[in-house]
Parts: sequence; structure tokens; C-alpha cells
Amino acid sequence: MMKFRVGIENNNEGIRSIAWILEHPGCFAYGGDEQESLANAFVAIREYARWLDEHEKTWIPVDVDIEPHVEQVWTDYTINEEFDRVEKDGYDVEPFFEHDWKPLTGTDIERGLKLLAWSHADLLAVLEKLTPEQWAFKKEGERWDIAGIVNHIGGAEWWYLDRLGLAFPRAEVPKEPLERIQKVRNLMNEALPTLKAVNRVAGVDGELWSPRKVLRRALWHERDHTEHIRKLL
Repeated sequence: MMKFRVGIENNNEGIRSIAWILEHPGCFAYGGDEQESLANAFVAIREYARWLDEHEKTWIPVDVDIEPHVEQVWTDYTINEEFDRVEKDGYDVEPFFEHDWKPLTGTDIERGLKLLAWSHADLLAVLEKLTPEQWAFKKEGERWDIAGIVNHIGGAEWWYLDRLGLAFPRAEVPKEPLERIQKVRNLMNEALPTLKAVNRVAGVDGELWSPRKVLRRALWHERDHTEHIRKLL
């Protein structure tokens, strides 16, 4: 039996819950509420273990017995420019779990770099097959076309790094999607090893950030949108 520490995020985007598998960045499960996201975590952990196994024999056995353990529950809320809570039309403050306080260890960084490489390779494998028409495809109801989604992936990762003062100037963020995601990922790969044992938490625009949270969010965001693009094509 292997215990998996879980942080629950409720009210994500006002419509769903996320079960974050805290010690395994890039492993998460959605649900309509807390109970559903936790139930879906069993499948998410199995799929994550298989994903790891595709690359190398790693730290989660594929056939492991799973025991999710909820350590913390967070509910997202919205604030205005004066940092007062409001019902809408403000900035959504997303979770800073107690686990996010922990400085990254050497093992965390070694694994994190592998996970980032595997996740990025998955994204590029999808993008390299796209025709110009597919890059410009925008499904009804979607905010962006495929190129816009890829730009969003790179822009968000830049933004995560910027929360810790690690990003290059915004004016230097490339406009071309592939160039953007590669330049930002190169920066992430350079920055992550410098964060070993760094006990740092920054409050920016009413939200707390740490190296562990940046890694958690970056892997979630890229893996989530890679699957998003697959479903659109």
C-alpha cells in the first residue's frame, strides 16, 4: 500500500474541484466537487504511474495499491485591487497548500526536470503534426485557437516564474508559439536547479508562491492543455 498525500482545491474557475497529488507534480484529478475529484484521483494516479513507466522505471510502481490521504482542503476566492474579497470581477486566489511551504530537495529537482522534459515532449509530439489550418482552428465556445492555447501555455509558465522574480522581462516573451514555449521552458530548466533547499515564499497580488508551487502549477498547466489540444483535434 502506498499513501498519496492529496490537497483538494474547491471552486476552481467557479465550476470544479481539483485533487492535487502533492508529492507528485503533474498528477491531479478533476471532479464536480471534492468527493468526485478524490474518487477520480485513483484513476489519475494509475495513469500517472503508467506515464512515468513509459519513460523509465520510476518512483511509483504501476501495480501499486493506492491510498489517497486528504491533507488539506482549500476553496478558491476572488479579490479586488484592494485585496478585499468580492463575488466576481477580480483576481482568483488559488491554493497555497502547507506542502507548498517545503523547500525543494535535490530529489524533487531531479525528478522535476525529468517530468518537465517528458511533459514538454508530449506537447511537442502533438504540435509537430499540426497543419497551418489546425494551428488556426478555434472550436466554437473556446477562448483561443490552437496557436493561442500554446501561447497561453508559455505565457502562464513565464508568469509562474515571474511570481518568484525569476522571469525575463515581459517584452522579451516571444509572440510565436513554439518559440515562446521553448524560451520559457529553457528558463525553467535553468532556474529550477538554483532553487534547491531555497526557503522562499513570496506574496504577489494577494497570492502566495514558492518554488514547489511553481513546479506544481507548471506541470499541471502543460499536461492539462496538452490533453486539451488532443481533444480539440
